[in-house]
Amino acid sequence: MKTRILTLLQEAEGYLSGQELCEKLGVSRTAIWKWIKKLKEEGYEIQAVPNRGYRLVARPDKVTEEACLSQMDTAWAGRNIRYFPITDSTNTRARALAEEGAPHGTLVIAEEQTGGKGRRGRNWSSPAGTAVYMTILLRPVIAPQNASMLTLVMALAVEEGIRRVSGLDTMIKWPNDVVAEGKKLCGILTEMSADMDGIRYVVIGAGINANQEAFPEELAAASSLRILKGKKVERSVLIAETMKAFEKYYEIFVRTQDMSGLKEVYERRLANMGRQVRVLDSQPWTGTARGIDRSGELLVEDGEGRVHTVLSGEVSVRGIYGYV
Repeated sequence: MKTRILTLLQEAEGYLSGQELCEKLGVSRTAIWKWIKKLKEEGYEIQAVPNRGYRLVARPDKVTEEACLSQMDTAWAGRNIRYFPITDSTNTRARALAEEGAPHGTLVIAEEQTGGKGRRGRNWSSPAGTAVYMTILLRPVIAPQNASMLTLVMALAVEEGIRRVSGLDTMIKWPNDVVAEGKKLCGILTEMSADMDGIRYVVIGAGINANQEAFPEELAAASSLRILKGKKVERSVLIAETMKAFEKYYEIFVRTQDMSGLKEVYERRLANMGRQVRVLDSQPWTGTARGIDRSGELLVEDGEGRVHTVLSGEVSVRGIYGYV
């Protein structure tokens, strides 16, 4: 009920009378008053004027189920939300929910993570109340070998979500780092469960640096939207915009089960595109990034004009973290 009241207040251009709320929601004025009171207690600034009704003046920066659903504009992505004030990892929670039968599109959101992980088991800084910690659960009917490309799909969605909310000129450092002004804004981790019959489920976690004001020295390559923009962003809006973009890009991806339908849009946002990169494999070498192939692997041209497919490992881009 709180979500529906909040949505109606947000959609209203001015005051919304108690009678209108009663008619739209099919409840009594007393029930409306009680839910409005609860919203106020949660930090929503709601103006109540006799003979005019209620008006939403300001929203707190919350990522609760009600806050996010009231912003969500999707058919299935993020429509079933599980919110945790604190958890070890949203990916861990999403996997547990998947085992319990949670549906495709379920979104796990936390205010704080105590055991967030990035690629290769690296720790991901997860302070409370400042960043976005979310994981979407998918049950895709695709070949298991194609699931890793969903990480690139999420990178596209996060990049678009950040750009729409903040106005920053964001890009993607292959394969899935979202960056702006040479700083990392997001970490993405994809995990899959499969058996002999195919994929059981996939979970994709995203940690977005939204409103942090500072980072420790060991995270010098990171920044936040607040630091770069000089003001806070609404995390619930950022989540909703990211889910809207993800749903769009995911549905394009599953038609072909590869990146062929998303190659053009991905390469437009690819920070590496046309730039010198250093491929850090067993024998590091330098070349020029020429885009991605249909599997999402990076195409790098060497000094002799030969184009190589970079299958794994780190790729460093001059000006994006430096050569690391």
